[in-house]
Amino acid sequence: MKTVNILIAAAALGIICGLCSGAEPGPMPAERILIKDASIYDCGLINFEEIVFVKRIKYNSNHYYTDYINSQFMPGGNICILNLKTGKVREVVKGLDGGVFGRFDLSFDATRIVFAWKKAKDDGYRIYECNIDGSGLRQLTFPPANEKFLQKNFRVTGHYHHGTDDMHPCYLPDGGIAFISTRCQFGILCDGPDDFTTTVIYRMDGDGRNMEKLTNSSVSEASPTVLPDGRIMYTRWEYVDKGAVSVKCLWAMKPDGSASSEIYANDISLPPTFIYGRPIPEANNKYVVLGTPHCPQNAVGTVIRLDMNKNIRTREPMTYLTPYIDIRSEPGFHYRTDITEDKWSRRLEVGPVFKDPFPLSEKYFLVSANLDKNWRHPTNWSLNLLNENGKVIEFYRDKNIGSFMPMPLNPRHVPPVLSMLHDETLAKQNTAQCIVTNIYHGMENTPIGSIKHLRILEQMPRPWAAQRRWGGDVYDQQHATITKDTHLGLKVLHGIVPVEADGSAYFTVPADKNIIMQALDENYMAVQTERTYVNYRPGEVRSCIGCHETPDNASPPDKKSTALALRRSANKPMPQPGDKNPGRPLDYFIDVQPVWDKHCVSCHNDQKPNGLNLSGELTNMFNVSYENLVPERRKQPRHYGGLLGPVIGENHPKTGNVHYLPARSMGSHASLLVALCTKGKTRYSDTAGQEKLCRLLPLHKDVDLSKEELLKITTWVDTNCQYYGTYYGRKNLKYKEHPNFRPVATLESATSYTAPLPEDKR
Repeated sequence: MKTVNILIAAAALGIICGLCSGAEPGPMPAERILIKDASIYDCGLINFEEIVFVKRIKYNSNHYYTDYINSQFMPGGNICILNLKTGKVREVVKGLDGGVFGRFDLSFDATRIVFAWKKAKDDGYRIYECNIDGSGLRQLTFPPANEKFLQKNFRVTGHYHHGTDDMHPCYLPDGGIAFISTRCQFGILCDGPDDFTTTVIYRMDGDGRNMEKLTNSSVSEASPTVLPDGRIMYTRWEYVDKGAVSVKCLWAMKPDGSASSEIYANDISLPPTFIYGRPIPEANNKYVVLGTPHCPQNAVGTVIRLDMNKNIRTREPMTYLTPYIDIRSEPGFHYRTDITEDKWSRRLEVGPVFKDPFPLSEKYFLVSANLDKNWRHPTNWSLNLLNENGKVIEFYRDKNIGSFMPMPLNPRHVPPVLSMLHDETLAKQNTAQCIVTNIYHGMENTPIGSIKHLRILEQMPRPWAAQRRWGGDVYDQQHATITKDTHLGLKVLHGIVPVEADGSAYFTVPADKNIIMQALDENYMAVQTERTYVNYRPGEVRSCIGCHETPDNASPPDKKSTALALRRSANKPMPQPGDKNPGRPLDYFIDVQPVWDKHCVSCHNDQKPNGLNLSGELTNMFNVSYENLVPERRKQPRHYGGLLGPVIGENHPKTGNVHYLPARSMGSHASLLVALCTKGKTRYSDTAGQEKLCRLLPLHKDVDLSKEELLKITTWVDTNCQYYGTYYGRKNLKYKEHPNFRPVATLESATSYTAPLPEDKR
């Protein structure tokens, strides 16, 4: 068997395939099965005789997650089985012709296979199941009753039907099936045209009944798989005050959606995407994953082994199994040219690139690969054996079509069936309970007793119902604009809860929402912000230690019983001082502008051109004071300063902004504007700005904000300076005479997945 050269100048690097040896067959036929001459089965590396895989033309979509959106419809292929001893290949699925096969999974007893299949260009992917011999084919998911309505009303371009798609199925230990779907009807937050759509995790019974949405993420999730402990591991894309393309990380949850927790990469900038993660057998807390760019490819890249027994807040868990390829900037790939001097060349065109790693052990992996042609090549994708040193053996190729997702046709141990700690009363109220045992855990330079409250926020997905049928409302990739150069996902306030003297808190939160928390001091100013979110399921009861918790941080067994907060019933969120209700929109024009109008515009107005104009005059997309306060990043991407202090721009830069930020390093405590509003009485952490503060304080000695007014300012700064309180309404100034121009947001309109007005009045 010919060894496969996987790198230009491979000989210099010593990366030579050497797992097996043998003679190259004669002229390559349409289907090349190298194991006929030197079987990897005979090498003693494989304890199974057959491999299941999928044949298809490679997707040519332009993002890691958009296969179902803008890959051309290129029908053909099947789910196939390769016999490693005989070299024979047989097709499994009978009766589904003229479509495209997506990802699949094998049942634990290796008798059934579940897969996604797309019938035609303007049809969505649906989930099917059949026996491993092809018998018993049945369709498990079907278009919803309003599918044609969705396609008619939300379709943006010709390449995407903009209905629903069900994909990436995964068998569960309880007999159910997890999968991803666009049935949530959310749009990707950084997609100005509103063409791209979000997939989140669903589950259903084995016969397709009792479909249930498990997560509520604002941007896409992918590739669920079951861990040995019974949890679902999956890829979660998120940005909460972080670079928009940086964090596609690994998370896990129970099969009912409860107990969601990070596995790895929530603070890793590069590679931007960790996808197709799988547990390594008989290797505790170790995984294999594919590292890819965000774009312009479709989830191809480099193979990485993860050891989560190491510090998950660092790159230490990562071992590159294909160390000659990396993603060192976005977009594209980098290839190593000199291993001794760590030299790299950035290329978009020529391989090798990898896909679909499947671990056989800590040292050996099945993988699909394009070893020597343009990564866009539609058919140059073969099945390979990869070892931990980056050496590759190609053992199957069909030159007429690509081969993907190799998986041993072997029974697997059935993991335990997990369920959450469930409270039926909470479930009926659509709430969950959260216990924080010590808010000071991991929060540096914060005296015990100084944290008084937790603020509960939500990042709202953008529903399809907010789609604009008119032009002019897009700003910096936001289809329904809510900010200038800060965050892209709408934030909503759900109130505050008390923190006890020992740092404990016990409270309820809304269920099935993307919940973010902030630790507040006695002035209700944020000391630390959670730059991620948790989906709590209805009736779920869960606990954490505190800030910056990692899975190896275990709460002492007696801590929960002695926590002061647990000596009473759970708190319900309360209104902030000055608010009528716990929950409300965060709306700059309603909350903040009146404070400037009352205290500031007499001096800070358009009559003083060299000063700061804080007037409320409307601009094309916002108003004068907001545009003058919030820094412009599109022209100055590294500018973070000004009166506001550090403000996170999720789009500028797109890659980055994911590193840990210590307490008080952003928000009110780092804001010169807030320090001025408090007359310098609050802690101001920016030592470089102290001189400017001392110069400005005497000029503002007569400014006297009430506690409630100050809280409106600090809440706005602490939540990263949002302008609009809802996705809905016309926002461009040219629609000023329209009845739906910049409507006053309500909690109902801010959190609604349906438009507040009929279509003809929007």
